[in-house]
Amino acid sequence: MIDLVALRRELHQIPEVGLQLPETQARILEALDGLPLEITLGESVTSVVAVLRGGRPTQGKRPVVLLRADMDALPVEERTGLEYASTNGNMHACGHDLHVSMLVGAAHDLCARKDDLAGDVIFMFQPGEEGMDGAKYMLDEGLLDVAGSRPDWVYAIHVWSALDPLGTFSTKPGTVMASSDVARVKVIGNGGHGSTPHRAADPVPALAEITTALNTMVTRRFDVQNPVVVTVGLLQAGTIANVIPEEGKLEATLRTFDTDVRAKLIETIPQVVEGIASAHGVRGEFDLWEQYPVTVNDDDEADAVAAVVTELFGEDRHARWAKPLAAAEDFSRLLQEAPGCFIGLSACPPDEDPATAPMNHSAYAQFDDSVLDDGAQLFVELAVRKLS
Repeated sequence: MIDLVALRRELHQIPEVGLQLPETQARILEALDGLPLEITLGESVTSVVAVLRGGRPTQGKRPVVLLRADMDALPVEERTGLEYASTNGNMHACGHDLHVSMLVGAAHDLCARKDDLAGDVIFMFQPGEEGMDGAKYMLDEGLLDVAGSRPDWVYAIHVWSALDPLGTFSTKPGTVMASSDVARVKVIGNGGHGSTPHRAADPVPALAEITTALNTMVTRRFDVQNPVVVTVGLLQAGTIANVIPEEGKLEATLRTFDTDVRAKLIETIPQVVEGIASAHGVRGEFDLWEQYPVTVNDDDEADAVAAVVTELFGEDRHARWAKPLAAAEDFSRLLQEAPGCFIGLSACPPDEDPATAPMNHSAYAQFDDSVLDDGAQLFVELAVRKLS
């Protein structure tokens, strides 16, 4: 049996960012070598898709289960001090090295049991989850048809370095994570000297007012019971104190928990930008970078996952969250195509308090290896129950 801890720690030392992860892809292929899998590599991205054909005959459409692990890291300088810490300037600060290892473990186990499976399993190793929309690239390349028929169920496990006690699986029916989009606003005026602002068309006051108005707009145009989060993370204008710049810009992330609210927000922001710009005698331009849809678990599948976790590991190992996270996930695209569940798993080190431990994406985030076998086991059990 493959050593999942050794694999995870090896991956942790070679983190790669984005859509092109050649070292990670090569290590995954090495870990799958010799298994009875049909492997397809991505064309535009370094994805790995492996199909396991179950050995039991079926009548009609063969059922298909898809299991996903994201592969990419973050451009974060690691500060954990671990003996296997990354030294290349990137970091698996979101635990994707654990995801890959768990899915490799599941692949080995399911291959050993393939004669008992009355259907097929797709193992989806995906780059570019961290804001690059790697799932969309894989969908555009035909991921859903690689097994010959589309998946009937889709599952993903995501580890946390905080939030819940070590080993806790978390689910909830319905919306489990937010949508995420980026609004880019440019305000164009007419530059001039700081001593004669009346002879210029200053974009800075307009840009500042837009920044404030976006937050006010959220509290006046949207129901507080259906949250909207607008965060202006970039605000730029000018180069020196006594020069009125020609233009300025801002970028903001937009997060919602409802598809209709997302559409309304995208429609409303340009109205705010254009109205304020016009009032200041400048011109406003709006551009939207659509990222990830709302991540919505199938109600029945979320309940089924909770039942499986309880049966396998005990009632104390499952937490049903009352509220979704405001983070976003491109697994949402898979959940738009088939029923399934996005499952959390706490890998918070046992000597850390989950309430205060460094969270995913922190340079200090740490993930305990003890969850690897349980994550792989849950993947296996979910597939086996659907294909038995």
